[in-house]
Amino acid sequence: MNNLYIWGSVAVIALVTAALRFLPFVIWNGDRKTPKIINKLGNMLPYAIMGMLVVYCLKDTSFTDIGGFLPPLIACLITGILYVWKRNTLISIIAGTVSYMILVQMVF
Repeated sequence: MNNLYIWGSVAVIALVTAALRFLPFVIWNGDRKTPKIINKLGNMLPYAIMGMLVVYCLKDTSFTDIGGFLPPLIACLITGILYVWKRNTLISIIAGTVSYMILVQMVF
């Protein structure tokens, strides 16, 4: 590939991304009220996305031996308990990821 093609692709991707980010502000400026469906999606989608991420992360879990399912189960429990306790998504995800990696690399 030549450089012109690469730079053109990057420019198109950047323009489309910027347009998608700015479009809601252009459509629903300060004068118009946001539709109820958009507000409902804004409230529901974070939970749906987290659910899909949990399913995706656990889809290849093997239940044939204890080392296949115990690390993901412990990491999910740590993540869930920390989130309920601290209400901080970043802390709970980092702690769950670190605990999973420690369990997989050093324990099981």
